[in-house]
Amino acid sequence: MPQSSDALVIFGATGDLCYRKIYPALYHLVEHARLDAPVVGVARAGWTLEQFAARVRESLAKFVPQASEEAVRRLLALVRYVDGDYRERTTFQGLRQALGAAVRPLHYLAIPPSMFPVVVTMLGASGCAAGARVVVEKPFGRDLASALELNRTLHEVFEESAIFRIDHYLGKEPVQNLLYFRFANSFLEPVWNRNYVASVEITMAERIGVAGRGRFYEEAGAIRDVIQNHLLEIVALLAMEPPVRFARDALRDEKVKVFRAIRPLDPQGLVRGQFSGYRQEPGVAPDSRVETFAAARLEIDSWRWGGVPFYVRAGKYLPVTATEVVVDLRAPPANVFGGLAPGQPNYLRFRLGPDVAIALGAHAKQPGPGMQGREVELFVSQQQGDAMDAYERLIGDALIGDAVLFAREDEVEAAWAVVDPVLRAQTPVEQYALGSWGPKEAERIILEGPCGWHNPGEDAHSWTRACGQGAAP
Repeated sequence: MPQSSDALVIFGATGDLCYRKIYPALYHLVEHARLDAPVVGVARAGWTLEQFAARVRESLAKFVPQASEEAVRRLLALVRYVDGDYRERTTFQGLRQALGAAVRPLHYLAIPPSMFPVVVTMLGASGCAAGARVVVEKPFGRDLASALELNRTLHEVFEESAIFRIDHYLGKEPVQNLLYFRFANSFLEPVWNRNYVASVEITMAERIGVAGRGRFYEEAGAIRDVIQNHLLEIVALLAMEPPVRFARDALRDEKVKVFRAIRPLDPQGLVRGQFSGYRQEPGVAPDSRVETFAAARLEIDSWRWGGVPFYVRAGKYLPVTATEVVVDLRAPPANVFGGLAPGQPNYLRFRLGPDVAIALGAHAKQPGPGMQGREVELFVSQQQGDAMDAYERLIGDALIGDAVLFAREDEVEAAWAVVDPVLRAQTPVEQYALGSWGPKEAERIILEGPCGWHNPGEDAHSWTRACGQGAAP
């Protein structure tokens, strides 16, 4: 059983990620009695401990508006601060001193990826890595080659078992609910295969644009930003075989098998889009070819999923902010009653955010003398948002050494191998209007079946999709 970390060190402690996400998460960990170890902030801001503590308090006032003053005081009592350049040995001497008697620190790298090698090397040289764990924020590289290089750098100082690659999406309640629903219910397994499933569709839509982060998005784009990680993780949870247990490597072993079975993306099965006006965003090149929208067709070469297309789509400035999965089932072998609109399939729908729902699409008799059918949707489960913030869950897990919700080395590399062939491909970047569902060329991605893209609505009960002669409710 892994021992709990006895200190938490946060590099980049004065940055935006800490301000918006990490400090509120630490507050909740303290409030729920899951954190009582020293919290050492490290940054190059020229600050004092008092200024740093004031920044933490300001974060809680903004993002935890009903915070208990007693819990705030308990968190601030744990706070330490080390100011200095990450390249300077004296900074890490100061860190060693601030750690005091701690011998199992957890180092959280909330810093730009370009600084990972610098900090990891200095942690090793200063002795601060002995007995320690490290949390690395995504992106884990920019492509397969850089991911391999990053893993090599990390392994020069840390064992793989001590490396926690954090993707907050894996800590979200709806994503875990998807995994639980799959493997806690026996009725799903008999139909969860190529014999009954016609297609799987995943949409991650955002109503907002790049929100002033044009410079960052120029380095990322939709494929790197969400498809290589968030959407492929959802694909893995939908497609994986049952793990022998919910444990550190059992779950991750099955996910790696899925990634290795996915064919590398073919440029012919990809549509890239860019919202009108993106090139006028601050920090964006006037001739930018970076995609703010991407749609792709994935093929999984496995016994369970051979021949079943997985469609993924993500984009900025779409009509709503929502993430949904739709699993279409194959039609019955004969239409006994003849009253159903052609192409209206049975389906399972998983809404993963912002609200959460699991629903089953079915056919029922329409009231009246004839045997006419109608479409109905049966809600299996519904809730509003997350009960626990993803960062609270994941930081808490890293502190106790539970890596089940973190990405492993081979998992990261296998996911990059799926998208690597199209990262530098000269595929067209189609323009699309703000508030639309992306470029019209994305419709060609869906090659099979009578239905087009499933378009999530404002809430868990609303969505649209053209199927056959009718439209879904």
